Amino acid sequence: MSRSLLYLALLGSLVECLSLAKRYTNSSTPGAPLRFNVNGTFQISIMEDLHFGENAWDTWGPQQDINSVEVIKKVLDKESPSLVVLNGDLITGDNGFLENSTIYLEQIVAPLVQRNLPWASAYGNHDHQYNLSTDALLEHEQRWPNAMTKNMVESEDAGTSNYYLPIYPNNCTTTSAAAEKCIPELILWFFDSRGGFQYQKKDASGNRLGLPNWVDISVVRWFQQTHAVLTAKYQKTIPSLAFVHIPTYASVAFQTAGVSPHYQPGINDDVPVSPQAQGWCANGTNDRNCDYGGQDVPFMQALTTLPGIIAVFSGHDHGDTWCAKWNTRLPGMTVAGNGINLCFGQHTGYGGYGNWERGSRQIKVSMEQLRDFEVESWIRLESGHVVGSVGLNATYGRDWYPATNNTKTNCPTCNYTIVTPGPGS
Repeated sequence: MSRSLLYLALLGSLVECLSLAKRYTNSSTPGAPLRFNVNGTFQISIMEDLHFGENAWDTWGPQQDINSVEVIKKVLDKESPSLVVLNGDLITGDNGFLENSTIYLEQIVAPLVQRNLPWASAYGNHDHQYNLSTDALLEHEQRWPNAMTKNMVESEDAGTSNYYLPIYPNNCTTTSAAAEKCIPELILWFFDSRGGFQYQKKDASGNRLGLPNWVDISVVRWFQQTHAVLTAKYQKTIPSLAFVHIPTYASVAFQTAGVSPHYQPGINDDVPVSPQAQGWCANGTNDRNCDYGGQDVPFMQALTTLPGIIAVFSGHDHGDTWCAKWNTRLPGMTVAGNGINLCFGQHTGYGGYGNWERGSRQIKVSMEQLRDFEVESWIRLESGHVVGSVGLNATYGRDWYPATNNTKTNCPTCNYTIVTPGPGS
């Protein structure tokens, strides 16, 4: 495809997305609670590391985005989620410009809007960039009532996508007054692990200012306080799932101890894992003299001491797709696990590094299994195949599973031999 034809195709796609935004403005009820299905289940599809907007000035950049949209469509044609989670790095903001950096969101959500699916985001390090504001990204998302993404922590250092979503039983009505009488069966927690760069800020030498790459202590305190309030309000421990783009150091420690292809099925190609607080020193400096500063310890302590949290789902490391049960004090750790499951998703987008087959991690929650704080999970690949199907239950880590085939996919229409410096570079 020629450059001009590709740009015309991309323009057509963007026009279609903008049209959808207008056409489906009232496609869901604003403020309506998320509910379990009539059969007592709730399914989540995680789309992560989409990396839209790479090298828009070369033909392969827009072609990657077109292919990524197709991945989303193929997954949703096979699965029936109640919610889609966009778990970080929606956009490669490094390549974005102030004037158009959020427009790629139109392409990402078009398949969701077409299917009238709600979605919720946890922003990643590539969403925090000099020309891409996560506050602007949130504002852009909230043009649609389908968008459940929120900002519940008003702190300068908190990041943006820190919030929770309650999931109610099916008989909970859509009116806010009636919803107040309902007790959630599940809580979904979303955290902004930040990273990348501060929006439109430079130091005295003209260098872009980096952004810490861990869940801030202000968010940890909000998490602890809000969890306590919800527990007191409903007089019960509500089962929970957590979503954060950059994994904690516990994933590094578990990987170092050993990931088994049969007991923690999945790809394990990114070694070592790139955790929160990577590249920072314990004293808070970021001068590239330290490997890891430990600033994610308060977040890990909250995850392992607050009751009811079944699993935390991360992305960031495109070549890791396994889940591990953290139920011991791992080597090199000061925080002991309590049985929480640490899971990676599947690289969904054609942008970003790596050619592992694109796909989406699925989570199926049933009200029956929640009584035992258990969920099911699997990965749906672009090819339609299912891999890594596991039960995140009391015996996970001791149960034997088939190993995951490490399949690869490429972009046949992307000419990566042409890499043009971006405008202004």
